Amino acid sequence: MDSVDFPLFDADNHYYESMDAFTRYQDPKMARRGVQWVEMGGKPRIMIGGRIFRFIPKPTFDPVAKPGSLDEYFRGRNPKAQDVREAFGELEPIRAEYRDRDVRLGVMDEQNMEGCFMFPTMGVGVEEALRHDVDALYSTFHAFNEWVDADWGFHFRERIYAAPLISLIDERRAVEELRFVLGRGARIICLRTGPLLTPSGGRSPADPRYDEFWGLVEDSGTLVGYHSGDAGYDRYASDWGASPEMLAFLADPFKRVMLDNRPIYDTMAALVCHGLFHRFPMLRVATIESGSAWVPQLIRAFKKTYGQIPNLFPEDPIEAFHRNVWVAPFFEDDIRGLAAELSTDHILMGTDWPHAEGLGVPASYAQDLRGFDDDAVRKIMHDNARSLVPLPS
Repeated sequence: MDSVDFPLFDADNHYYESMDAFTRYQDPKMARRGVQWVEMGGKPRIMIGGRIFRFIPKPTFDPVAKPGSLDEYFRGRNPKAQDVREAFGELEPIRAEYRDRDVRLGVMDEQNMEGCFMFPTMGVGVEEALRHDVDALYSTFHAFNEWVDADWGFHFRERIYAAPLISLIDERRAVEELRFVLGRGARIICLRTGPLLTPSGGRSPADPRYDEFWGLVEDSGTLVGYHSGDAGYDRYASDWGASPEMLAFLADPFKRVMLDNRPIYDTMAALVCHGLFHRFPMLRVATIESGSAWVPQLIRAFKKTYGQIPNLFPEDPIEAFHRNVWVAPFFEDDIRGLAAELSTDHILMGTDWPHAEGLGVPASYAQDLRGFDDDAVRKIMHDNARSLVPLPS
């Protein structure tokens, strides 16, 4: 079951950012307000907005964990009760394919992988670090997106679809950055889950003031990828005495239980309840690296609430969700249970390769699809994601 007889399309692949990913094209005027490399205790660290950035413990990514080294840990098999950092095992020097797109294509050939959506590793934690400085945030994201296009390409060989980062905090600048990346050929964009914490207060991403942005996304056929990262939700845990800071791979049982599915659940609830999919019925939204355990709960909430106050919804929320949302479950999730709530046409394979918490061998995802017929397996592991990014005519 480590191989299938058709090519794969992985909805969740990653690179490890080079050390100049945020600084190569950075506006010198924003150098102190954006991303800086500093030395602390003889080790290179990143400072963002004047504060040490602790989202990633080793921002050089060298050495780095082997792909899939936390597979058993995330399946809940930890008989030695190891701390997550112990479970990483032996680290290794960073591989060329993690930073070189041509080498990566060779590895993809070996993996029988036709194509993939490619996401940042460190980048998904930067918006929270800069949300208090809107000018620095947009300058930093623009510089980063230039790096993404230069080093990976937004549609490299029509196989690697690297997702630029866009923030919706400022509706005008979001449109400007969207126009920029669309002009460079972006086929997928990466947004952060959670509410938009603007200088004037919190907003929903489905607020009509963002309709120009969403209209451009829909008209262009661009896929929206809501990828997990620092959604800023740790601030809610601070009300219970926990740290308000998100630190990758630093386990806190209370935070795991309290916050595990909240950002993606709340974001999808907002997009549906606030009418985004009714106004833009052709939008295509994919939830990436957020699992699927939240889906049955959200569907139940939609059903109950719609049954009580149908007049307050622009349309049946379950129909809107089924039409506009695709879900990449964790491989350790109950994928058959997800298929009971969502058509297999809307389920995507996401292996998180080459991250430690992902699969070491992408094709082994088939092992977690036992019980599905051949047609469904092919849809999940190739066809569905491929159809979200059609080849140019």
